[in-house]
Amino acid sequence: MAGLFHRRLRLRTALRWMSPLSTASPPAVVRTLPPGFSSGLLQTPRPVSCGVRCRELHAGEERPTPSPTAAPERRPFSRVTPEDMAFFSKIIPGRTITDPDILEASNMDWLKSVRGFSEVLLRPQTTEEVSQILGYCNSRNLAVSPQGGNTGLVGGSVPVYDEIILSTALMNNILNFDSVSGILSCQAGCVLESLSLYLEDKDYIMPLDLGAKGSCHIGGNVATNAGGLRLLRYGSLRGTVLGLEVVLADGRVLDCLATLRKDNTGYDLKQLFIGSEGTLGVITAVTILCPRKPKAVNVAFLGCESFEQLLQTFQLCRGMLGEILSAFEFLDRECMRLLNTHLKLANPITDCPFYIVIETSGSNPTHDEEKLHQFLEEAMTSSQVIDGTVATEEAKIKALWSLRERVTEALTHDGFTYKYDISLPVERIYQLVTDMREHLGDRAKSVVGYGHVGDGNLHLNITSPTKDPNLLASIEPFVYEWTARFQGSISAEHGLGLKKRNYIYYSKATRCTYGSFYVNNCACSFPQRDP
Repeated sequence: MAGLFHRRLRLRTALRWMSPLSTASPPAVVRTLPPGFSSGLLQTPRPVSCGVRCRELHAGEERPTPSPTAAPERRPFSRVTPEDMAFFSKIIPGRTITDPDILEASNMDWLKSVRGFSEVLLRPQTTEEVSQILGYCNSRNLAVSPQGGNTGLVGGSVPVYDEIILSTALMNNILNFDSVSGILSCQAGCVLESLSLYLEDKDYIMPLDLGAKGSCHIGGNVATNAGGLRLLRYGSLRGTVLGLEVVLADGRVLDCLATLRKDNTGYDLKQLFIGSEGTLGVITAVTILCPRKPKAVNVAFLGCESFEQLLQTFQLCRGMLGEILSAFEFLDRECMRLLNTHLKLANPITDCPFYIVIETSGSNPTHDEEKLHQFLEEAMTSSQVIDGTVATEEAKIKALWSLRERVTEALTHDGFTYKYDISLPVERIYQLVTDMREHLGDRAKSVVGYGHVGDGNLHLNITSPTKDPNLLASIEPFVYEWTARFQGSISAEHGLGLKKRNYIYYSKATRCTYGSFYVNNCACSFPQRDP
């Protein structure tokens, strides 16, 4: 490890710059280090509590004031030439796409709110092909935008300008599965739902589950550190991902594709790339620890009169269901209205201000059903829950889960959507929704809240008939100032992308962001992986 972090990395990088510290600078430019850092080894600044500093954002710390909607300026990258196209066609014959109709889908994000202008889409199938592409782009100073399933909600999965799109869609092979340890190795372009179906046949499941599982890629999940519906039970990807294979900006391959659960030899380099959103390298393969498929699954859909009762139900649920509790989700009355209006999904219980989706998963059906019955009886007797229904059959379980998973889809039919993925102390989650409704009044068409109570994650969504700059100016920075005031995070699981890059300082103090600044300015001397 003595060779690590010992020299400056002077790359004309092929990766698009998304650093929150600079609205324009790509990694191709070697930047001046902030005070406390040297051009070689990291020098520790005077001890300062990051947690304390992060909470002083509105107590006088000077912060940048970028234009909220400003995209980064296009840096002096090269333009694609016929010679470049000839090289790409030679490396990946038949998979160099220039058809405008095909490119349109890759240039536009899922919400149709951000659009790039790329004229080239590359579809490699192997790590070696990715390595050759990035090595060439680095030498030519060509900008590249990595793309997985393009299901991101913050504009981070599409080009800003004319970057070459590097898609992992054809890197969809399962490399290995160990049925004893439950460790899965696969390429980054594997669709999450496909992996889930593969594992179910082997009596295992993926440790994460998302509403976008039918389209999102596991590489993109890792690159954004996606949370999802199972985080309460199985934890985040920082714990379940055991290893990564990553191609760096200059084409070098970092092989950390470990299958060990315990390895305390030096730096855990894979953690740099989990949640890095493609800014440090392109993830090409993943090893992930998968839990056994539960033999008994139950889903309860409950209604509460107030959010306070919902939180009381959560406390009771954790105490009485314990080890079999795998999810605790909520949605409000407005969400249910949109589901009924736009998707014709019927409410299975009495109309309520708040709804809860509780999932239990275990190994003993009788034991689990008994615990769930005792919990529901206590919740109803104490008037924490006013109505509910329980499903044990797969079809009915999917029907109840659809009421939570399809809220995002329903919102797309309600107009232009402003989406916010906020992490807050659990008791504050819904107060933001209430305050936002009061703040906006009748300027918004709908203001709804839903999310993961178990890990304090609110999805605040605001709709208007069309895109409205005046409405956006009323929402931002109000939503971020409110979040910072209650010591929350402006991005719980969606990442920063293009839309939130200028707002990171509401969650992280300047000193707390120097780590990413340093990583992008220092060299990592990695051994080249054998082809």
